[in-house]
Amino acid sequence: MAQYYIGKNNERLGPFPVEQLIANGITPDTLVWCTGMPGWAKAKDVPEVAELFAPQQPPQPQYAPPAQDYGQPQYQAPQPQYQQPQYQQPQYGYQQPQYGYQQPQYGNMPPRPDNNLVWAILCTVLCCLPLGIVAIVKASSVNNLYDRGDYAGAEAAAKSAKSWSIWGAVSSIILIVLYIIFVIVLGIGAAGLSNY
Repeated sequence: MAQYYIGKNNERLGPFPVEQLIANGITPDTLVWCTGMPGWAKAKDVPEVAELFAPQQPPQPQYAPPAQDYGQPQYQAPQPQYQQPQYQQPQYGYQQPQYGYQQPQYGNMPPRPDNNLVWAILCTVLCCLPLGIVAIVKASSVNNLYDRGDYAGAEAAAKSAKSWSIWGAVSSIILIVLYIIFVIVLGIGAAGLSNY
């Protein structure tokens, strides 16, 4: 690298490397010389030295090429996750009704006991009215007790309705037998009186 002499106030200073020329107070009009030059020249006319006086441009920022726009920003803030509520469309049109009694299931309870309502009604109509009414009341309470979860109470009411129906039928049979005996006795007694 060339070493330059500086001509200042009729004196020759140096030699200095190019990097130290500014520190030694040269200006664009200061005379400089180095080996190989035909004579002294102003610093601004020597290309290697003139670069020292070129305006310092700030370093250019390195710009990334613009991202290609696809209609969406490069960064999207996270959006809160929102679950769309599930909507079930109502069913329109005629739906076949379900006939018959569907027995509800209550946990681990056994099936509903038979309420014996048929026997209670038959007892009331055909046999003994007072005992049949009691049997109907007991039989009608079986379903209510079971629906409330009281299986033991429902079973007891069903047994009670059955017992009242049986007692009604038995008492009716006894009454019929007694009536028949009474009629026979009365008939025999009437026949015996007619012989006299």
